[in-house]
Amino acid sequence: MNNRLRKLVGFLWIAAAVALVQGCYDRLDLEEASSPFLVGYDLDTDNNMLVYVTNPIFGKHRGKKMQKIVVEANTSREAREQEDARSAGAYHGRKLQIVLIGKRMLQHADWFRMMDVYFRDSRNTLTPSVVVYNGPLSDIIYLDKKEQPMLPMLLRGMIDAKSARSETVRTTLQELHRQLYEKGVTPYISEAYLDHDDIVLQGMALLDHKGKYVVSLNGQETVLMQILQKEAKKSVSLTIPIPGESKRGPFYTDRLSLSTQKVNTNIVTSYAGGRFHFDIRVDMRVALTEILFPYHAQDQQKQLESSITSQVQKQFDDLVRKIKQYRIDPIGLGLYARAAEYKRFKNVEDHWGEAVAEADIRVTVSLEIGSSGPVK
Repeated sequence: MNNRLRKLVGFLWIAAAVALVQGCYDRLDLEEASSPFLVGYDLDTDNNMLVYVTNPIFGKHRGKKMQKIVVEANTSREAREQEDARSAGAYHGRKLQIVLIGKRMLQHADWFRMMDVYFRDSRNTLTPSVVVYNGPLSDIIYLDKKEQPMLPMLLRGMIDAKSARSETVRTTLQELHRQLYEKGVTPYISEAYLDHDDIVLQGMALLDHKGKYVVSLNGQETVLMQILQKEAKKSVSLTIPIPGESKRGPFYTDRLSLSTQKVNTNIVTSYAGGRFHFDIRVDMRVALTEILFPYHAQDQQKQLESSITSQVQKQFDDLVRKIKQYRIDPIGLGLYARAAEYKRFKNVEDHWGEAVAEADIRVTVSLEIGSSGPVK
């Protein structure tokens, strides 16, 4: 082996050693780590920030499933130092599943600055789902029900299941960051609350451009919003009242449920008369899944199609009025405005909410009954 080859081999060995050392400088062994599945942020009555963490406790002989820690801190990084002093290991953020935010905190525009550590420290994951809780976080964090799974796993499972049916949304930290810094859309996250000690996840919370809480949508409104966003990729379900049908006793027998077989949403954008115009056409083919009043498919299908279309149209119109009233754009109409009328959008992008309130937004629904079931 000549000298040049020996030098090359030696250099490669040194480079490999340096790479290994650099790759392991921040190594944290599992037995020395504390891996929270949930981190919560809230404000107390004096507007001091409270940070909660729930760490799983492994072992079949353990009496508790989770260790729950709450500290008062000025920043997220400061909170981690206090949490480390109260747990068996050092904070390790790669297993985080849920970031739970108290509604009191969301009522302040600059709350998202507290999330800065997640984006600057590469040891953190950006995939946990962000959820707003309608109440003090202590109510849900310290809710111990024997028949209930661990809170992070319960919320994660509920989000995955309900977002697949478009009844809520799964907004990750990374997606929320995109929404907050994208001027053509306003953010939205899932929302949870307690109902007689039962955790309920329903609909979505709508935020303004600064991340401040504005208004909530229920499950059905969320389904309609997902249709307008073109995010209702699987079959979705709606239950609507039919005018002319009567309620019988305690039973709402004027209701009908349907499941979509095919949905197509098309948005056409234009600018005229000093404002934006958005013509949204929603074509739906549906299957009837529940009818609580007499119905004969052969004789009444066209009439029923007209009634259903009218009711779905009304619900879309109510939803559009709501977003215009609160000057927000969860649909993402600003993205279409920027693509179709770039210069005019740039003129209003810093106050896009006001432009949405002044815009002409029209939703037209075309609905066809594809199936009414085997029962006649």
